[in-house]
Amino acid sequence: MQVFDVKQDRTLASSVSDYLQMDSSVNLQRRAPSDIQTDLSLRGGTFGQTLVLLNGMRLNDPQSAHHNMDLPVSLDAISEIQILHGSGATQYGSDAVTGVVNLISAPAQPEVRLRGALGNFGVNQQSGALAFALRGVAEQFVFSRDFSSGFMPDRDYRNLSLASISHGRSRLGATDLLLATSDRPFGADQFYGNFNSWERTRGWFASIRQELGRNMEADFAYRRHTDLFVLYRDQPQVFTNRHAVESWQGDLRRSEELPRNSRLNYGVELLADSIESNNLGNHSRVRGAGYVAYDIRALRRFSFSAGLRDEVWGSFNHELSPTLSAGAWLSSKWKVRAAASRAFRLPSYTDLYYHDPANVGSPNLRPETAWNYEAGLDWHPASRLRASATVFERRDRDLIDYVRYSPTDIYRATNFQRLVFTGFEGVLEYHVRPAQIVRAEYTGIGGNRSVVPGAISKYVFNYPIHSGVVVWQGGIGAQLIARTRVGVLERYARDPYALWDFSVARSRGRIRPFLQLTNLTDTAYQEVAGVVMPKRGVLGGLELRLYGDAH
Repeated sequence: MQVFDVKQDRTLASSVSDYLQMDSSVNLQRRAPSDIQTDLSLRGGTFGQTLVLLNGMRLNDPQSAHHNMDLPVSLDAISEIQILHGSGATQYGSDAVTGVVNLISAPAQPEVRLRGALGNFGVNQQSGALAFALRGVAEQFVFSRDFSSGFMPDRDYRNLSLASISHGRSRLGATDLLLATSDRPFGADQFYGNFNSWERTRGWFASIRQELGRNMEADFAYRRHTDLFVLYRDQPQVFTNRHAVESWQGDLRRSEELPRNSRLNYGVELLADSIESNNLGNHSRVRGAGYVAYDIRALRRFSFSAGLRDEVWGSFNHELSPTLSAGAWLSSKWKVRAAASRAFRLPSYTDLYYHDPANVGSPNLRPETAWNYEAGLDWHPASRLRASATVFERRDRDLIDYVRYSPTDIYRATNFQRLVFTGFEGVLEYHVRPAQIVRAEYTGIGGNRSVVPGAISKYVFNYPIHSGVVVWQGGIGAQLIARTRVGVLERYARDPYALWDFSVARSRGRIRPFLQLTNLTDTAYQEVAGVVMPKRGVLGGLELRLYGDAH
């Protein structure tokens, strides 16, 4: 698992994507900066095959996976980002086919923090956090505003978000409560075709986690998301869609220590979602699931895990998600590991019911399923140096995509019967000094395109066949922290391109200036075919630590 400690270097980034792009297996298909309409996938999967969580609770949108990164909280409310490579379906269920991204929020130490920044393309940002403790309850309020007039016509955006994060403790155990809301209007020129479109999404999210003694917890979350889409910004009467989605989830989880360094985890979940839409209609569905996982460590050298989940919905529909994994230390420096698992994804409401002049869904779609296999080797020759290599294979069945058979035809939602993707991940990490680190990653993926001859795919074959990332981060003297990233990416049947970013900030004191430079090489590139991304970006500002730790 890849983990980013956001609270340590937040002034070096402006969005969650700034961290995700440091992982070579993460495929970001952004249509604009600041996580505006960003598609996220891992290991060559589609944007619907990666699950996004907030404190372990689902954020994936049942209307469309295009909204999975429409986060209800800003970067200022996030303390850690966890990235799981490979299936997580045994624990999390639908959508966790190729990976899981879990955003962790936690109340900070008492502080008052304000931040402001200006940049080219009319960018101006303001954010802040107020955290305090009162009578055993820790509370944090976070706000954020991110505005841009756009690097080209009809590419303006405005991000607004508010969040409250609370933590307390009683005789039952710890209680965590999160309340958040967001509002994102943005110009969507070329996002979904040759149209000067406009869109506005709004989100509301509430979750509570309650410990029930030492080994059990109960969780509940509610999410509401609305999407207003206008095909022609200057002619809204021609084609306008209005969607409103509600999702509920609740779970009860228990973990028990067993003899001989083993542990048993099990739980049950109930999930429900519904949509009201002038295009998709009104629909709802309810799912229930139970899971069990057993983990054992032996002789300080061997590990073994096995798990099984059964998720049920509708009229006797269900999917089993088993997993097996094992690892062994060959010596103090070498470890081998392997895993096999099955995952699935339910069709979104857009997959099932959408229609416009260029696209049409299908209510007869079957759930996607996939078997994932991987084997890897880890090398730890010294405390300052580590490396790993992983080979993986995913065998997709009934993969959902929009397909057409000629340029004049419309795209139709279709199940691909069988597809196989094979890949390699390599990581080399070296700590130059205690406060400096260099990390190099490479991911290569190949796909067996055994689809119907003549079929033109819209999403499935936009995966990177080569992706390399080199990141350096460290202190400069006693006052500064800096990070630079160079990434090279080549997508299937498209030309490769390289991006270079650099950030520097003062890491101590009450006043902390920062500078963020993106796409320093002024590269012309598209992460989604036909959607131009901005060239060189400059953002500079100040963070004021009015109260709290200044070190």
